Amino acid sequence: MDYAVIVDAVRTPAGKRGGSLSGWHPAELAAELLVALQARTGIDPALVDDVIMGCVTQVGPQSTNIARTAVLAAGWPISVPGTTVDRQCGSSQQAIHFAAQSIMSGVNDVVVAAGVECMSSVPMFSNAPGGDIREVYGEVVQERFGDRESYGLRGLVPQGISAELICDRWQLNRTELDEYSLRSHELAAAARDAGRFDSQVWPVQVRRRDRDSGAVMVEDDRLGLAVDECIRSAEFGLRPRAAVRHMSVVAADPVEMLSAPIPATAQVLARAGLTISDIDRYEVNEAFAPVVLAWLHDTKADLDRLNVNGGGISLGHPLGASGAKLMTTLLCELERVGGRYGLQAMCEGGGMANATIIERLG
Repeated sequence: MDYAVIVDAVRTPAGKRGGSLSGWHPAELAAELLVALQARTGIDPALVDDVIMGCVTQVGPQSTNIARTAVLAAGWPISVPGTTVDRQCGSSQQAIHFAAQSIMSGVNDVVVAAGVECMSSVPMFSNAPGGDIREVYGEVVQERFGDRESYGLRGLVPQGISAELICDRWQLNRTELDEYSLRSHELAAAARDAGRFDSQVWPVQVRRRDRDSGAVMVEDDRLGLAVDECIRSAEFGLRPRAAVRHMSVVAADPVEMLSAPIPATAQVLARAGLTISDIDRYEVNEAFAPVVLAWLHDTKADLDRLNVNGGGISLGHPLGASGAKLMTTLLCELERVGGRYGLQAMCEGGGMANATIIERLG
């Protein structure tokens, strides 16, 4: 196969830290998305060859291969396998890549790509001893990247400092960052009020509400995308919504860390034979405002096509679930405006980035 297709994409609502979704066990809420995909597509889950689920903090209730646990919690046949991947913030975008690649290779016919991250019950850095990055990376890696004399830094640093490095390199000031953040909140509020997220969200039995909370610290999200072979989709009675056209993953400076979406975008566009102006909508993860502003500067992308329904700054960044969340939004947005191509890019810990180009079908 030249490409794989996405036949459906759905997510749970987003919730605040300690909010209306925080009482759910992560695997059980992830299972709700598998149930949703089954209900929306009508597919027999016994036909699913694999469930690939992104998750960054794989400890506690998110440990021991949460993808397989979610399959079992969903009541799906015990014959359906599952695996959990960690490419940091791009984990569920990588799950989409792995799913598409397995279909394009002819190994599988139907794969679910998903993401899960419950940052109330499993806070960020729960898998790092004492939250100390020196313990995580070890002295050899720290020594390799030595001192950044001009910054007084030694070795790898937390992402917040990496964001400051990007501000310095791209000469971004506080006013620009605040203006971009305001834009994100305004667009997210407008999209919510216009009902643009309604078709993406599968209502679950939350404690108080089933709409996005709209707070910066959104952390509960479970996303699922059903990916299959285009020809077989007709046999299964499924309607392809988009084709996964091209995929890229790159790595760059692990100290600066957050600038890799720029070369990832250049690579995926080159492989697709497209230019940035050929893309109708861009979803670039708003891990920090300078990440997106640096990307805009170097790619010369059109701001009016970027994150038009808000992003991580306004709607939250649930780590390993964000890649699937953005893809769900990107697909629905292309359908809303009748666009052809969508591009998604995601910065990741360790200086990596995934980029994906999809094409709307129908």
